[in-house]
Amino acid sequence: MNKNCVKLLSLIFLIATGSAYAQKNYEFNLDVKKIGAPIQSTMYGLFFEDINFAADGGLYAELIKNRSFDFPQSLMGWYTFGKVEVKKDNSPFDRNPNYLVLSASGHTHKHTGIENEGFRGIGFKKDATYRFSVWAKKINGNEDQKIRVEFINSKNNIIGSQELTINSSDWKKYEMVIPAKDTEEKGRLRVFFTSKGSIAIDHVSLFPTDTYKGRQNGLRKDLAQALADIHPGIFRFPGGCIVEGTDLDTRYDWKKSVGAVENRPINENRWHYTFAHRFYPDYYQSYGLGFYEYFLLSEDMGAEPLPVVNCGLACQYQNEGGHCHVPVGEIDSYVQDALDLIEFANGPITSTWGKLRADMGHPESFNLKFIGVGNEQWGKEYPERLEPFIKAIRAKYPEIKIVGSSGPSADGKEFDYLWTEMKRLKADLVDEHYYKGPDWFLANAARYDNYDRKGPAVFAGEYASHDHSTGKQNNFLSALSEAAFMTGLERNADIVHMCTYAPLFAHVDGWQWNPDMIWFDNLRMMKTPNYYVQQLYAQNKGTNVVNLTWMADKKAVTGQDNLYASAVYDNTQSCYIVKVVNTSNEAKDVKITLSGAKKNMAFSVEDCIMIQNTDMKAINTLDTPFNITPQKTTAAISGNILSAKTQPQSFNVYKIKSDSTK
Repeated sequence: MNKNCVKLLSLIFLIATGSAYAQKNYEFNLDVKKIGAPIQSTMYGLFFEDINFAADGGLYAELIKNRSFDFPQSLMGWYTFGKVEVKKDNSPFDRNPNYLVLSASGHTHKHTGIENEGFRGIGFKKDATYRFSVWAKKINGNEDQKIRVEFINSKNNIIGSQELTINSSDWKKYEMVIPAKDTEEKGRLRVFFTSKGSIAIDHVSLFPTDTYKGRQNGLRKDLAQALADIHPGIFRFPGGCIVEGTDLDTRYDWKKSVGAVENRPINENRWHYTFAHRFYPDYYQSYGLGFYEYFLLSEDMGAEPLPVVNCGLACQYQNEGGHCHVPVGEIDSYVQDALDLIEFANGPITSTWGKLRADMGHPESFNLKFIGVGNEQWGKEYPERLEPFIKAIRAKYPEIKIVGSSGPSADGKEFDYLWTEMKRLKADLVDEHYYKGPDWFLANAARYDNYDRKGPAVFAGEYASHDHSTGKQNNFLSALSEAAFMTGLERNADIVHMCTYAPLFAHVDGWQWNPDMIWFDNLRMMKTPNYYVQQLYAQNKGTNVVNLTWMADKKAVTGQDNLYASAVYDNTQSCYIVKVVNTSNEAKDVKITLSGAKKNMAFSVEDCIMIQNTDMKAINTLDTPFNITPQKTTAAISGNILSAKTQPQSFNVYKIKSDSTK
């Protein structure tokens, strides 16, 4: 054979093998004969913490900062002019004692009043209406007194105004609705005193009338709707570290967050002090978004509420000694707080706390099923305090499932110790936290494949992929690595009963921690790629796990050839839902054989969804919020074999309908 012939044959061989390589099929087996473990209704959910101005200035729709003048610096957030005094005697609210007295200046051309800066400004929308309210009374006189309420834009122009008459010498709540004439992101509220006498005012409040579900003292509509649109099964609140507090005096106390909103005391936010490089001395909690409102939101979203209570430990990161913790022998009041919380949620209206719930407007039980005790504590200090909680809750409310903690780390000595203790104490679920790099999430897709099935279930309560190379942006790399990791959560739904991304919200002008699922300013919001990954899992949760493996070796698809996959069956729709993540930079042809089907079973492809981007550093922004969103993709089915081309760097959801032909 001459050299030219050899070269020609070699070229033909290279072309043939190259073509075969390019057309390589990655073959999976989906066993439809056996439906696996049930997937809990709580599998995918939400974790809310008041960090990054997530509550006041965020989800809670109140637009006024320090509305009751009870911050440690009484007028923080306010500018005053003329004769303004801070008073405490004869306050209408015992737990918020401060109020203001506004008096005429005594000069025709000198004015008295106050102005509030809001939370990094106040957002007004053109033609939207806002409910202004104030508790007030006139002082030393029979004549009615008046104030003029104004919306001010960033150029100091008035974009809304209305006058209010104060006509009583007794404390009374006054309300009026004011339209905004223009849109402004960084506005202010100004209150002019326009009479010649004096008035006392307290609890100066401003809400958009268009809140979520139209409630007064309600939630910011766009942010709350974004949560509901995920279709969460569990809602953990009010946070992690804020439950502990910088010290126990500043822990989140649920009992202070219920009852009349005007009489809920101010609490210093634990995130006020944490990061000196992102320090916010005006970060306090009004408790306006309290446990009652959290329970309502859970109900609105169709999610099971998971409240968390303090276990007698302040934040261990911020308190190295034991001086800030409650001795084990003195923990009874904390245990009682947990019992009272269950009564508040579920108790009859004849009970003390059940009556309060009914008085607030919800006589029906909230049907609480879970409670968390402690956040991410560690060491022997935690289980020795957790134990009396478990004993007391089991004795009085044996139906309530108790969530314990494995601490702040994903592994290691403390992690192993706490898991052993949670098994000993018979906690129902163990809350695991991990904030790691994308590589960790990809490498740990099989994390739960070999977990002990006899112990407590897993709650992946706080996790997020942190791409440190980009300053921990919510980029597509972080979202894709989370999607890959979550195939392992789904595959192991017999042991993993809940998972929630963290944190949830961040104000672009007031954040301390990133990445975060949803970013917002005073008028707009942006869903990150991470949000859409969570949404796709939650909306395609299914009811049972089904076994999906490589066709060749029957192993789980956990990163081989840069592919990750899991599958579920949904008995409400009679369909199989397959999730495939391709983390490589090339498209891959995937074939999925549905084996074990009955002879009379026919399959068809329904909606298929993909989230994909060739730039792993790509992000969404407030100006470009739809840069990365789920899009429709395609797949084909012939007999019992589904064929799909997974695009480079993509997360794909394939829905396969099953029907009997007889």
